[in-house]
Amino acid sequence: MKKCLLIIALGCFAYLSNAQVLTPSPSAAGSVSTVVGLTDVKIDYFRPRVKGRKIFGTDANVLLPYGTIWRTGANSGTLISFSDDVKVEGVAVPKGQYLIFSWPGATEWTISLYKDVTLGGNTAKYDKANEAANFKVKSEKLTEKVETFTINIGDISDDMKTAKVQLAWENTSVKFGIAVDYDAKVMKSIEENTTVDPGNYFSAAVYYLESGKDLKQALTWVNKAAEANPTAFWILYQKARIQKGLGDKAGALATSTASLEASKKAGNRDYQKMNEELMKSLK
Repeated sequence: MKKCLLIIALGCFAYLSNAQVLTPSPSAAGSVSTVVGLTDVKIDYFRPRVKGRKIFGTDANVLLPYGTIWRTGANSGTLISFSDDVKVEGVAVPKGQYLIFSWPGATEWTISLYKDVTLGGNTAKYDKANEAANFKVKSEKLTEKVETFTINIGDISDDMKTAKVQLAWENTSVKFGIAVDYDAKVMKSIEENTTVDPGNYFSAAVYYLESGKDLKQALTWVNKAAEANPTAFWILYQKARIQKGLGDKAGALATSTASLEASKKAGNRDYQKMNEELMKSLK
């Protein structure tokens, strides 16, 4: 009996020695991601709070004095990843994952993307030889206080080729730009997929139209799409736009009229309005 109790006691001790108490982290984990063009951009970071402290400045009691290196977050630092090659503030950066380090300033910050992600938040061992990019950006004063350090990806351009990463904490905001190039990917996709599925001719034609490429080729493709689906008002509408771009107003008007009638039969008011506006521009 005593032997059994001893075994049970030892088992309980082993369990308790391995168990851990779970408590919230002082700096919550955060993540933000988006697609810019065809490129996945993701940022993983830890979010420290102000907690009544002075964060940036020159005073002796500030948390992050101007000109000193910061891991741009808490704990193991901030990671940014790109699924394709990009340009960051004009600097070519290969696809992959990087740490973000920064040197805050009164009106300007220095920011770097660091290749050796195993460094984590260990700023003492920072090595300029591992920089993938190093650039300066202007800082802005915020009218409202940001209690918890926040990173956003926004300001995505209409052509989906640029975006900005914003760092905001206390009363300070800085942004740096990301530029992508998806044209080569799209062209390769057009070449590969139009031979597999004729329906892809429509997507290829619209891409050529929107990106200002060869409209004669776009017309060839959209005609193939229209042949496969002659009553598709959305295809006819884009064909009319291509014809307009080629200077064929009469052809564009006839095609837009056909699209309008087809959209009326389908009960699609959006394309009715779009065709009416297009037809006005052709008269």
